[in-house]
Amino acid sequence: MLILTCPCCHVTAEETEFHGGGEAHLKRVGPGGSENDFESYLFMRENPKGVHLERWRHAFGCGKWFHMARDTATLEVFGSYSAQTLEPPDHITDAIRKRHPDWQWHAAS
Repeated sequence: MLILTCPCCHVTAEETEFHGGGEAHLKRVGPGGSENDFESYLFMRENPKGVHLERWRHAFGCGKWFHMARDTATLEVFGSYSAQTLEPPDHITDAIRKRHPDWQWHAAS
């Protein structure tokens, strides 16, 4: 079981208090986007074995969305941060690189 901390209200609880929302940092397709771009935005997601940046909601708490970095193979949580953040903060990328030195963050398309 995952133990998560909400960066909005700072409550630490079991994952059952939260709800996963898929991949973080997705770029939305605007009104001028093509059908192929919109299809990719809706359906194409990364599903790596290893480090993954995800969206989560504190469903049974403050109700706010946030981002979290975790390893999908080991379930290690590297940290959580505000959903309004455009990229993972330095302290989280540093924690990831301690365990995965070759990891590089790239914005989802």
